Amino acid sequence: MALTHKEIFERYVYAGAITRNPDAIAAMFTEDGVYEAPLVPDGHPLHRLVGRAAIRTGTGTYHQRPARHGTVNLERSAYVLHDTPDPDVFIAEIDVALDEAGGRATTMSLVQIFRLRDGQIARLRDYFAEPPV
Repeated sequence: MALTHKEIFERYVYAGAITRNPDAIAAMFTEDGVYEAPLVPDGHPLHRLVGRAAIRTGTGTYHQRPARHGTVNLERSAYVLHDTPDPDVFIAEIDVALDEAGGRATTMSLVQIFRLRDGQIARLRDYFAEPPV
C-alpha cells in the first residue's frame, strides 16, 4: 500500500528533526536520491548530497552539531502540504517554532520540494537558511 504525501512527510520529520537518525533519513531515499539545500553556503554538511551513503553521512554530521538556534517546539510548529499535478511531487511549507534560552521564542520558515519514485524520495530540495550565530 502506497504512503500518502502526509505520511512520507511526517516520517521524514520524525527521522530528521525529531530523532535525528541519519540511517532512517537515508532509508527514505532512493539509492541514487539527492538532497539539496540551495540556500546554505558551500561546505555546509547539507549543501548537496547524492546517494544514500552521502545523505547518511551529511545528515549525521549536521545532526551532531549542537543546536544553535533553540529547541524545536512541536506544539507551536506548523506545516502545510501542497499537492501538484504530478502525483510524485509535493511541497511542504514549514514554520519551525524554536524555544531559545532566556524564554525567547522564534520561528524559522522553510519550504521543501519532494520528488518521489516508487514511494521513496528521489530528490528533496530544502530551502532554508540558518540564522547567523
